Amino acid sequence: MSLRVLCLGKTKESWLQEGLNTYLTRLPKEWKVCWQEQKDVSLKTAGSIEKVKMQEASLVLKALAADEFVIALDETGKEFTSVQFANFLLDLKANRDIIFVVGGVYGLDSSVRKRADLILSFSRFTFPHQLIRLLLCEQLYRAYTISSGKSYHY
Repeated sequence: MSLRVLCLGKTKESWLQEGLNTYLTRLPKEWKVCWQEQKDVSLKTAGSIEKVKMQEASLVLKALAADEFVIALDETGKEFTSVQFANFLLDLKANRDIIFVVGGVYGLDSSVRKRADLILSFSRFTFPHQLIRLLLCEQLYRAYTISSGKSYHY
């Protein structure tokens, strides 16, 4: 199974990067995550929020492979418990490569959500796009521990 995380913009806060590294390095080889950060689009350059989202969507859609299972993170998506998420990933990983898409400051354009095979929500709350990266990494690590019977989850 290949896990890839595609994010718009760089992780700017050192404490967030530290947290990401903590969880990513805990994962075993078969759960290693390919982390990709794409340059986000400036509002000043684009002129409007909708244009920012459209230009970022173009970058994201070009980076997706046709055979990847695309999971877009958005507060309007499906919610799982951690155990359900772990089981979902285990079922999926046998058949498909998985890519998680984390939007930029203004979220994801509707074209990215339409391309997604699943829209995933961690909560109905809106989280900063930088913070959701850390939450995703922690949940990937938690999914690994659940699937391997480790005590981290409990």
